[in-house]
Amino acid sequence: MTILEAHRFSSLVGDIYDAAVDPAQRNAALEQVAGFVGGSAVTILSRDAARLSIEIHQHFGTESRFRQLYRDRYVELDPLLDRHLDLAGEQAIGVTDIMPYSDFLATSFYREWVEPQGAVDLATVTLERSNARTTVLQVMRGRSRGTVDDAMRERMRLLAPHIQRSRVMGRQIRARSHTVEDLADVLDGLSTAICLLDAEGRVVHANASCRQLFVDGDLLAIVGDRIVARNTQADKIFRGLFDVIADGGARSNGRRRIDLMTSVDGQHYLVHAFPLAHQRSLQRDSAATVLFLQKASMLPLLAPEAIAAAFRLTPSELRVLMAIVEFGGVPDIAAKLGIAETTVKTHLGRLFEKTGAGRQADLVKIAAGFAVPFAQRTGTDDIV
Repeated sequence: MTILEAHRFSSLVGDIYDAAVDPAQRNAALEQVAGFVGGSAVTILSRDAARLSIEIHQHFGTESRFRQLYRDRYVELDPLLDRHLDLAGEQAIGVTDIMPYSDFLATSFYREWVEPQGAVDLATVTLERSNARTTVLQVMRGRSRGTVDDAMRERMRLLAPHIQRSRVMGRQIRARSHTVEDLADVLDGLSTAICLLDAEGRVVHANASCRQLFVDGDLLAIVGDRIVARNTQADKIFRGLFDVIADGGARSNGRRRIDLMTSVDGQHYLVHAFPLAHQRSLQRDSAATVLFLQKASMLPLLAPEAIAAAFRLTPSELRVLMAIVEFGGVPDIAAKLGIAETTVKTHLGRLFEKTGAGRQADLVKIAAGFAVPFAQRTGTDDIV
């Protein structure tokens, strides 16, 4: 390999790894692979150990109809594919390594699948082999380049480990990305407002409840990438929370700090601040602290269906129980539900009997045990 070819190889390897980070670059990387090894088309495919199915992962230079024909029929006629089960890893082979070239030209695989694509030969190299399946890089050789030679085999052998490592890296990156996205979806479904801040108090991430809190603007607002409290009391407490960031939780012995803030409309919120990292020097956009903000309420979001199933409550009994949690007194419940007070008392007696409670306060405690952490959403997807 000349110095110029070595530089070309080095640049191609870099492009192969770049494609692991940015899938949009995969096709261009495969095109460069084809050019470097002297091929007209490149395919990365897998076959399961039982030889029942194949999967084409990436391709360049092949038409969809030929890929489908390969899946449906010609995979069984490919003289190279299954030979890798008996070969050492990263060993590239061409047709002449396993059969006379004249015999290959007489096969229907060549006449009906290879030649119609303007190719005269093909080579393969193993990328990955396990008990479950074998993955190979298949490269077709165009008429203008002639049959597969030693230079092509060597270049494919050199590229194979880099292509495989890039594939592993890509899978790991995608898996992590999906995990982050799934976690963000879960956080967006919670009723508690959650906000991740960097070491200087800038917002790194806020879930849906927190974003809605900023939109409402009664307690906190977002200005640029920073949180601003809407009144003096909240501002004093909010600024004090950053002591947790500054000392990494040392002064609080690693425990989270909890404070009570009051919004401009008089609503109370419990604010928990918890340090995520103890390093003093953190990069920008690295989360250092998480804030949990929850409205202080005697009416948590409950799961009425679960309560009814647990105690075998009738729909009427369940309505009375939910009204007890919200309103408390028998007269208020009767007025709200539009029923007689004697009817409320009858249902109340049945609730005591079924739940084992002795007082209305006990019923409230029982119901509170069925609180759910998820936010209720309206038809317009607004948080209630």
